[in-house]
Amino acid sequence: MSSPNYGPSYYGPQPHTHPNGTTILVLGILSLVVCSFLGPFAWSMGTKALREIDESGYPYENRGHIQAGRICGIVSSVLMMITFGFLIFAFGIALLSGGFSS
Repeated sequence: MSSPNYGPSYYGPQPHTHPNGTTILVLGILSLVVCSFLGPFAWSMGTKALREIDESGYPYENRGHIQAGRICGIVSSVLMMITFGFLIFAFGIALLSGGFSS
């Protein structure tokens, strides 16, 4: 009795894991929850990692984590810029109205 032939046993290239995937995701989440100053780091690291993944030509299993961390970093960075803009505006209004004079 012979064994059944199920065709070729080629499964394609195995997906790789980017070494900074978890770090980028954690930085992105922490930038939204704890400290918005981490947002630009998650944004830049995520952009760099996605560029490396695209240039490699191999499938990566944690591409979604990198994208999520990068998006969280972008959102956090924009919120931080809006907050700084509002603070500068409020400080300018207070200076012009004489709110800091003694």
